[in-house]
Amino acid sequence: MKKLSYSLIAIAFVVFLNSCGVSGAYMLNQNQNTTQVTLSTSNYKVLERVSGSSEVEYVLIFGGVKKRQLYANAYKEMVDAANLESGSKALVNLVTEEHVGGAFPFYYKRTITVSANVVEFE
Repeated sequence: MKKLSYSLIAIAFVVFLNSCGVSGAYMLNQNQNTTQVTLSTSNYKVLERVSGSSEVEYVLIFGGVKKRQLYANAYKEMVDAANLESGSKALVNLVTEEHVGGAFPFYYKRTITVSANVVEFE
């Protein structure tokens, strides 16, 4: 009986402190520009794939910034990396990925990564 209780306590301890993570990806059209582009010919080229990432850590559910601000920081980092000032460039195929990992509620980390393709129109 004593071995069984120790085994149950050990299993509960391992399950309770198991570090696991949850991930998700969201493909959204967040570009609300009303620009019309005619793609009857190949008048564009894909230059590169850019991304921006932002993360926050929580200890006992306290700490860090809100999810919306975390997304804004990652989006800003991606736009800065795209260097859209020169030429007729645009961001397409925007993908937002979120990963939450750790041992909730003691410690966990949320990471948001935003990535897109940069295309240039000729």
